[in-house]
Amino acid sequence: MSTPEQNAPVQTAGAAEESRPSLSALLLDPSFWADWASVVGLVGLVIVFGIAQPVFLSIANLQALLLAAAILVVLSIGQTFVVATAGIDLSLAAAVMLGAIILGLVNAAGYGIFLACVLAVIATSAVGFLNGVLITAGKIPDFVVTLGTLSGITGLGLILSGGEPTMVGSTFLLKLASGSFGPFGYPVWVAIAAVIVAHIALYHTRFGVHLLATGGQVESAGALGIRTNRVKIAAYTISGFCAGIASLLLVARIGSAEPLINTSLLLNSVAAVVLGGVSLFGGRASILGPAIGALMLTALVNGLTLLSVSAFYQPLAVGAIVVLAALIMRYQK
Repeated sequence: MSTPEQNAPVQTAGAAEESRPSLSALLLDPSFWADWASVVGLVGLVIVFGIAQPVFLSIANLQALLLAAAILVVLSIGQTFVVATAGIDLSLAAAVMLGAIILGLVNAAGYGIFLACVLAVIATSAVGFLNGVLITAGKIPDFVVTLGTLSGITGLGLILSGGEPTMVGSTFLLKLASGSFGPFGYPVWVAIAAVIVAHIALYHTRFGVHLLATGGQVESAGALGIRTNRVKIAAYTISGFCAGIASLLLVARIGSAEPLINTSLLLNSVAAVVLGGVSLFGGRASILGPAIGALMLTALVNGLTLLSVSAFYQPLAVGAIVVLAALIMRYQK
């Protein structure tokens, strides 16, 4: 005959087993789908497009897909840091354009590709820093500030370039665009490195803790001694820095500095963040989620292109998925 003490561990284990949700209950839980929306969406697209067009799963196409996604992954990381503070950076695509133009002009002036790359990243980081200062010191809404810098940077880029593209002939950029290490091209490794560094910064540093606290409740964070203004300035500066890295990858890919804004970069960076489960109200963020969201959006466009779907319908598909993801996010725990 067992004693009550002997039965206690069995009862505790039984209670823990009962508290664990069943698979069917988990699948019916909307918050589960909200947390895993980007992963489920990416897997679903791979299955659908793989069946509809077998070329989609070819090694060559998957490598091309990853290369195309690298720029968006880097931009989505920068946007994630901003959105984590309950803000948004609408100047991201314009900053990419400015970085590309500065890179092209400095290189064309004969100062060398490495100095050109450094100055391009410094310029885009300065744009992010300016955004942060205007938002915090000027007490101006982030939407207004970044919309203003979007217009201002666009004008500056057109003035500097004269509205003409600048060809960039560089062995370094050519190797960056076409070279590879192992199974992946260099741009993919750049994106992977960005994901790892950003993940460590967000989850394993004091800055990451302060960033999420600032986004969650800025007044409470300030009461705890967190310098919330500095945190926000840093977040926008990181966004600008990521725009600079993206501009290098973009110029390497197309071989020239174009004075035109690719608005899809901005829209898709926000979309990737939403698909990745980052709260638009701040305080909740991840790095892997937006990166997978960027892969999902790139896979969507790639698959539709292989199926010969008109480019006119592709933004419609992206918009529908983003709205659906936003609706699903309402159920996040």
